[in-house]
Amino acid sequence: MRKFAKADEEAEVNMTPMLDIVFIMLIFFIVTASFVKESGLEVNKPETSDTQNDPPPPDDEKRAIAFVIDNSNRILHDFRPIDISAVSSIIKKESVERPEAPVVIQYAENSHMGIAIRIYDEALVVGLPQAKVVLTPKK
Repeated sequence: MRKFAKADEEAEVNMTPMLDIVFIMLIFFIVTASFVKESGLEVNKPETSDTQNDPPPPDDEKRAIAFVIDNSNRILHDFRPIDISAVSSIIKKESVERPEAPVVIQYAENSHMGIAIRIYDEALVVGLPQAKVVLTPKK
């Protein structure tokens, strides 16, 4: 006498009823869940207009007289290459137009420092005080 009538057949587990129960429980939990609103402080922000967020327009009187010395030792003023002999006349002209403007000299790390010192000296010869002439490395 054999315990199993058909030894060649494999046993199967039917998962459909279990999946039905899981989906029904999921729907039940979603429907019955209570969502708690977190209490906190309300921030009253002042109404701002677009003009308050905009930066103030640059003061043209205080805009710097800028010279840039690049890696190939070229002198740039207003993004145009200039000769070292024109530096003095540019500083004179722009310091008359904008007496509050400082002279800013930016130099590259690999540039000759002698060019920056020459521009610095030209600014002092024109009559600008040392406090208005600034040497800065270019980043």
